[in-house]
Amino acid sequence: MTIGTPPRKPPDPPAVALFEATRGRLFGIAYRMLGSAAEAEDVVQETWVRWQLCDRTAVREPAAFLATTTTRLAINVLHSARVRRETYIGPWLPSPVDTSNDPTLGAERQEALSIATMMLMERLSPTERAAFVLRTAFDYPYMRIAEILETTPTAARQLVSRAGKHMRAGGTHPAAPAAHRRFFEAFLRAARSGDAGALEALLAEDAASYTDGGGVVRRTARRPILGREKLVRFLVGISRWFWGDVTVRLVEANGLAAAALQRSGSTFAILTVAIDEDHVRRIMWVMNPAKLAAILTACDGRIERDIPEMNRARDNRVLAIH
Repeated sequence: MTIGTPPRKPPDPPAVALFEATRGRLFGIAYRMLGSAAEAEDVVQETWVRWQLCDRTAVREPAAFLATTTTRLAINVLHSARVRRETYIGPWLPSPVDTSNDPTLGAERQEALSIATMMLMERLSPTERAAFVLRTAFDYPYMRIAEILETTPTAARQLVSRAGKHMRAGGTHPAAPAAHRRFFEAFLRAARSGDAGALEALLAEDAASYTDGGGVVRRTARRPILGREKLVRFLVGISRWFWGDVTVRLVEANGLAAAALQRSGSTFAILTVAIDEDHVRRIMWVMNPAKLAAILTACDGRIERDIPEMNRARDNRVLAIH
């Protein structure tokens, strides 16, 4: 996508105010579709440019125009992004965003926002993903979805239905935020202490761990670790050296509890989990520095609290995830 250059003439104040009033929703649509805060910001900026350049006297519903423009631009970006992700080194995870001020990220409902759900949405086609996001998170009627995607209401309904089937097949049944937080903190305690029994009780039989280092973080796993038995061995093994000089601080990422893992005051990973039917189903370590920039900037000064028992130094060995 090519980002245009805003017009030189001063912006129209009412047009600026209307755009700013919808910016949160526009970012929420683009981010859910793309899984990248940086790409979503680019899409919102391009939407702003087109809003400035269009004949606004001919726009009957400005909010609809802006949402339509954002969605179509995001679909275009998705087509190229899917090609890039096929050559991505190691597991691909969405870039986390801070939602402490806006838990729903501009939507009616806190749907299609968790990192685990956005991972699963990678299996959807760009139009299925757009329809799913617009319907489940923003409660758009099928008629409006059809207009945005230039199809029929019946086809729009089918897109949402197919997307839902793909998502259910992936086993996504996210827990409520409060339950997620309890499980997450229990998981952190068990992982930090290397408590094999607690980990076996917490992890689902088909649990998986994904580490996104983007090929730029040394010694990170380039394949998922699959299955409870392997994961328990892995987590118990690294508990002897990984957590020694790591400070664990709770943050909110994508509407759910997450942890910023720090060494020498610098955050090197965001860790979170997906909870499904009273078990931890997915463990997600976002370590690619390019994906940490947005949430670290937003969370600066708003980290919720340290977890003392997580932060007792045990040794000073070099940190990495094998």
